[in-house]
Amino acid sequence: MERMPELSHRRRMLVLAICCMSLLIVSLDNTVLNVALPSMQQDLHAGTSGLQWTIDAYTLVLASLLMLAGSTADRIGRKRVFMAGLVVFTLGSVLCSLAPNLEALVAFRMVQAVGGSMLNPVAMSIITNTFTDPRERARAIGVWGAVVGISMAAGPLVGGLLVESVGWRSIFWINLPVGLAALLLTLRFVPESRAPRARRPDPVGQVLVIALFGSLTYAIIEAPSTAFASLAPLVVLALAALTALLWYEPRRAEPLIDLRFFRSAPFSGATVVAISAFAALGGFLFLSTLYLQNVRGLTALEAGLWMLPMAVPTFLCAPLSGRLVGARGPRLPLVIAGLAMTTSAVLFAAFEAETSNVTLFLGYVLFGVGFGFVNAPITNTAVSGMPRAQAGVAAAVASTSRQLGQTLGVAVVGAVLASGVGASSYREAFVSAARPGWWTLVACGFAVLTLGAVTSGRWARGTAERAAAALESAEVRDAVVTADRS
Repeated sequence: MERMPELSHRRRMLVLAICCMSLLIVSLDNTVLNVALPSMQQDLHAGTSGLQWTIDAYTLVLASLLMLAGSTADRIGRKRVFMAGLVVFTLGSVLCSLAPNLEALVAFRMVQAVGGSMLNPVAMSIITNTFTDPRERARAIGVWGAVVGISMAAGPLVGGLLVESVGWRSIFWINLPVGLAALLLTLRFVPESRAPRARRPDPVGQVLVIALFGSLTYAIIEAPSTAFASLAPLVVLALAALTALLWYEPRRAEPLIDLRFFRSAPFSGATVVAISAFAALGGFLFLSTLYLQNVRGLTALEAGLWMLPMAVPTFLCAPLSGRLVGARGPRLPLVIAGLAMTTSAVLFAAFEAETSNVTLFLGYVLFGVGFGFVNAPITNTAVSGMPRAQAGVAAAVASTSRQLGQTLGVAVVGAVLASGVGASSYREAFVSAARPGWWTLVACGFAVLTLGAVTSGRWARGTAERAAAALESAEVRDAVVTADRS
């Protein structure tokens, strides 16, 4: 059994900084890409569905592989998998910058995602095993969340400058120096760690997850331009994959995802909150970018500047949320997040906030506050109370929920927008066509609010304690059986 050794405070901070570098390049890649979408649309002659796929091809593969990456890292070594992820992600970034057409770009984004799947959940597992004190861990996760704010602030500005001065291909170059620096620092300073007992691969579960996520996303994105009869087989495939997962996974001794995790109300709540919050983020960025550049006619840099009222509150509120979680638990940050995100989406859905500079600014600020508060309680709730040996899998479920949410947000909101705009120009039809999409984001914000309140009380904590006890007793029983066989 190999555990992470006790590290000095300075060394722990260094490990946190290195892990945050991986989050920075992954998050920066998404925010930079959103600003570049209109330029890609013109250069690659892409429609709305093509733009959706440049985002969702990445998040879809990421969501499909995160749980595999988390369990693999627990089994063969977190540092080893983390370094492999940095190499593949950096290589994928180079390929994306060289893509000759939309199809190649989508394929190379999938390569990026294979690397990305080995970064965030593994980094979170490293952090969880490095910071063993609950309060210190909550603060570390708050810093982790602040990095998302940094990427949201820097991404649109850096992306806007690069798109205007060099072209959209240059947005992928910024991953190279950060990725290489993180790789060298990981090699030197991050200690290796593994789970006490290795978990076996679950290829059947992995295939079922890919089938479920892939068929569902494809059906949603292509729905506006494809007859239902053509999409029906995809819907059937998604339902069949989900049914098979629910039947097969509980019958495996070591499943890809242990469904017993979901007996914990906080864990289940954090999973749905993550899906809802990141669906709202994906839809919000998609609608905002197309509106600012294709409707208002702003440059990429000007659109990036308009994103600052959303990015700055995210950056400022994330560490505050981490401290609140450490001091008072996850309920207050989740309620604040749900209220702010819901109010922001209502401004756009009911009051057409984008048509006035004042309301547009206010809507962006409110969404930034909400998103800043939501990350720390999601992550902390997902990994707290779970056995440390399962940290990689638990963190991977939280990360999978984020990516699945963003995938579905872009897919659903993009499909709604494409249906509403139709053959009309963006300038004429965008605001009315986007309104159902904004109402979708209202529902996402309300889900964050209600689930955050319901799954963070005394009853919910009791379910978490019982679920953790059951998991730990099962681990002991399985270890005894394994020892007897050997």
